[in-house]
Amino acid sequence: MRRLLNTLFVTTPDSYLALDGENIVVKKDGDILKRYPLHNLEAVCTFGYAGASPALMGYCAEKNIALTFLTRSGRFLARVTGEDRGNVTLRKEQYRISDDEKRSVLVARNFIFGKIYNSKWILERATRDHPLRLDVPRLKRVTASLTETLKSVRKVEALEVLRGVEGTAASQYFSVLNDLILQQKVDFVFRGRSKRPPLDRVNTLLSFAYTLLSHEVSWALETVGLDAYVGFMHRDRPGRASLALDVMEELRGVYADRFVLSLINKKMVAAGGFYQKENGAVLMDVEGRKRVLQAWQEKKQESILHPYLQERISWGLVPYAQALLLARYIRGDLEEYPPLLWK
Repeated sequence: MRRLLNTLFVTTPDSYLALDGENIVVKKDGDILKRYPLHNLEAVCTFGYAGASPALMGYCAEKNIALTFLTRSGRFLARVTGEDRGNVTLRKEQYRISDDEKRSVLVARNFIFGKIYNSKWILERATRDHPLRLDVPRLKRVTASLTETLKSVRKVEALEVLRGVEGTAASQYFSVLNDLILQQKVDFVFRGRSKRPPLDRVNTLLSFAYTLLSHEVSWALETVGLDAYVGFMHRDRPGRASLALDVMEELRGVYADRFVLSLINKKMVAAGGFYQKENGAVLMDVEGRKRVLQAWQEKKQESILHPYLQERISWGLVPYAQALLLARYIRGDLEEYPPLLWK
C-alpha cells in the first residue's frame, strides 16, 4: 500500500503560488505568506486563486503532485497533470466495458450495492449508539426497506433501472438524515438535498465534502492508470469525471456524510461561519472553510480496517484502495469489483 502524504489547501483570498527550489511559496501582494516543502505533498488545492507560476505547475506535473484550482465556494475549475503514464491496455479495457451496457451494469450495480449497504449501516449504527435520542422505529423502517432494496440490486440488468433503484434508496436515506443531527438542531436543519446552489448550511457542507472526495477519488483513479472521466453508471459528458462519480457512490455516506454529521454534532462548525447570497445560496466564509479543511485532513489520518483487504489503512487511502481493486477487476485479476462495505 502506498504512503499517505499531505494535501495543501490554500484558502487565503487572492494568493499567488510560486516555486522556490523544492518549496511551494504562497504570496499575496508580493509578500511571502507561507513556504512548504513539496516533497511532503501529494496534492495542492487552491480556492479563489490569483494564479500559479508556470515553474510550479511544471514541477507539480513532473513530480505527480495534483494541482487543483477551485472557486472560493469549492466548485472545480481545473487540474494540472503531467504526462499520462497510465497502462494503455488497462484503459482500453475500461473503454470497452464502458461501451458495453451489459458489462457496465455488472460493475455499476456493485457501486450502488455498496452505497445502499453503507447507508443502511449508517442508520443502524446511529440507532445503536443513540437509542434514547432517536425515533428508532422510524429509522428501522427505512433500514428494513434498504435491506429489501439490496436484494434487488444484484439482479438489475439495465443501467436505467439501476439509476431508479439508486434514486429511490437515496430518497429514503435522506428522508431521515436530519434525525442524525443531534446538536445545533436550530442552526443546522436538513429538509432535502439541494445542490446548485445549496440552500441551507447542511447542504453547503455536503456539497463541499463531496467536492473534496471527488478530488481524492479522481486522483486515485489516475494514479492506478484508469481514466477518471470514463464511467460505467455515469455516462460520458464533457468535463465530468464520470468514473470518479461512480466510485464515490459507495463512499458518499460513509466518508462524506458521516464527516459532515460529525462536524455539526461535535460543534466543529457554527452558524456564524456561513452567509447567504441574494439568490438564496448558502456559502461558507473563509474561516469556516479553513475549519472544515483542517477537520478533513484529520479525518484522512484516522484508520479503518478495510473489510476486503483485511488491512488497517487510513481513511485517506480508501479511495486509492478502491481504485486499485477496480483496476484489478478490469485487468481480470478479480471476478468482480468488491465495494467498500462498512459497518
